[in-house]
Amino acid sequence: MTSTTSSELLQAAQQLQQLRSGLAQLAQSQTSASALGQQARSATTLLQALPARYGEVLLNLLDRLESSALFTEESCSFSQKDLLDNLQTWAQKAEDQLNKS
Repeated sequence: MTSTTSSELLQAAQQLQQLRSGLAQLAQSQTSASALGQQARSATTLLQALPARYGEVLLNLLDRLESSALFTEESCSFSQKDLLDNLQTWAQKAEDQLNKS
């Protein structure tokens, strides 16, 4: 994690809020897993404001979420509900980390 200015922290917090909104939309079937993945991957200020491991975990979860979307609900080894729960947990931990900055 590099030194982050207050402006960058504000933008990172906004990107995190947008990501949480995307998660809620996906849970309600109002957006797709690939759209959420694109949104998350484009949240570069957020990812740069967090330790590198946060980006690694997020990308891993997104890859599994996008893979699970190719199959019917629980027919693949990844439960979309469990992955959404894990992404919500990731978002909470990311918020906690940003608040420490």
